[in-house]
Amino acid sequence: MKNLITAAIAALGIAVSAVSATAADWTPPGPIKLMIAFGAGGGADTQARLIAEELEARTGWQLIPEQVTGKGGVNLLKAMKDMPNDGSVIGMVVTESLTYNLYSADAGMTPADFTGLTTTAGFQMGVVSQSSKGWTSINDAIAAAKAGEQIRFGVMTPRLGDLAFLLGKAQGVEFNIISVKGGKAVMNGVTAGDMDMGFMAGIQGKGVAAGDLVNLASALSTPLVQTPDAPTFADLGVAFDSDGYFMFAGPGGMPDDARTALSDAIAAIASDPETKAGGLIKRAFGGASIIKGAELDALTAKGFSESETLIKAASE
Repeated sequence: MKNLITAAIAALGIAVSAVSATAADWTPPGPIKLMIAFGAGGGADTQARLIAEELEARTGWQLIPEQVTGKGGVNLLKAMKDMPNDGSVIGMVVTESLTYNLYSADAGMTPADFTGLTTTAGFQMGVVSQSSKGWTSINDAIAAAKAGEQIRFGVMTPRLGDLAFLLGKAQGVEFNIISVKGGKAVMNGVTAGDMDMGFMAGIQGKGVAAGDLVNLASALSTPLVQTPDAPTFADLGVAFDSDGYFMFAGPGGMPDDARTALSDAIAAIASDPETKAGGLIKRAFGGASIIKGAELDALTAKGFSESETLIKAASE
């Protein structure tokens, strides 16, 4: 038995070495087009470009970033779907792009039409207000709504609009839901006083640390790293959450060696707080969250199939 175990371990070591060697030996056929689903200059765009910069420094690959925005990443996915799957084209989106957004767009595509590479960071999605409002918890906002105040609630995606509606429904109030493009627009609306509160996915960290902003609630299935005492949506009677990740993907059917090389290289940078990209992820999101391979495929497939349930709940 001992010999069998030793042989199995040795075989596993050989297999792992072979995969590592394959990944290390892979090189792209030319420059890599990096499509970015976020507006230029925002936090997500900065993350993507810093990862590209570090990839070039570490591997010698050439990356050419370009913005392909709109429809929560669906425009990027449509553009990328039929491009070469040899590793010469990749895109940065969010998991919501491949799940709720793709489902609700009825675009004739599923997550199986794409090759998931790796996630980099999980959202720190909070419901945020200015501290000057005097609210310390979402319960204060709900109490204000029940007292007759119209609460303007900023959201940046249709899925978050559904979650805002379900939060109000669970608490017996109706929010004035304001849809804008991007988390930066929500933050601008909240800080300018045009919104009373809104969803922010990590961009609020610096303001919360400075005492200018308050995380009223966690829209995640878990507490926020920065303010773990803020109630979760589950605590507030909402059966859904906004769990999600920034992720890289490519066209479907990417060869295993290309997928492994790209996934491992991107994940290593995101996980290293000594890099500019890793430092940004550490500050904004509490550190990297890496999901790759079959686990990532299962995550997006599950999110896509569950989108119908969320949409139905929000329309009742």
